[in-house]
Amino acid sequence: MAERAFSAVIFDFGGVITSSPFEAFNRLEAERGLPQDFVRRVNATNPDDNAWARFERAEIGAAEFDALFAAEAKAQGHELAGADVLAVLAGTVRPAMVRALDQLKGAGYRIACITNNVPTGPQGLLGAGLARSEDRSDALEQIFARFEHVIESSKAGVRKPDPRIYLMMCEKLGLEPAACIYLDDLGVNCKPAAKLGMHAIKVTSGEQALADLSAQLGLPLG
Repeated sequence: MAERAFSAVIFDFGGVITSSPFEAFNRLEAERGLPQDFVRRVNATNPDDNAWARFERAEIGAAEFDALFAAEAKAQGHELAGADVLAVLAGTVRPAMVRALDQLKGAGYRIACITNNVPTGPQGLLGAGLARSEDRSDALEQIFARFEHVIESSKAGVRKPDPRIYLMMCEKLGLEPAACIYLDDLGVNCKPAAKLGMHAIKVTSGEQALADLSAQLGLPLG
């Protein structure tokens, strides 16, 4: 039997296992009469030290994020509270991606997850972009439980695209980057993974991601 080129598949969560939070942001923008992709524009300004980055590293709490994001939005010319962004952060689970996790495990591949997320939001909000629930009956937690290892930016204190977070996962798995495939919906997060030696797949849809992953592994998925 030929030796496999890859031993593990590492997934981003929001935008890969679930639909992209950007879709929810666009709906919020439309409802509020804001320019399309306004939230992304705010979060792309000073991307290492803005409110979003600091919240994903758990350097600030939800109340401080709410105020800081609002100030950043105002500086971009519009009114939008951070709490309103958090309220729409949960994505819709892609069932085919969840099936693929089980198929990969059944075929002997190790699976893991690196997710940029934020601590629990106002009123205990939980979703794909928020820290994991302690409720083992929670639907998202049942998906997270499938992974051998999960690294959350809000708990690790480091976030993608910092190369350290990918190396942290490789250390947990005891694997070299070249033995891993990495999937993310953001090109900026795929680039450091690829530079480290992982095979990176940029996700534009669930169907495209599974087709690319299937082709790479020679394994039908979905």
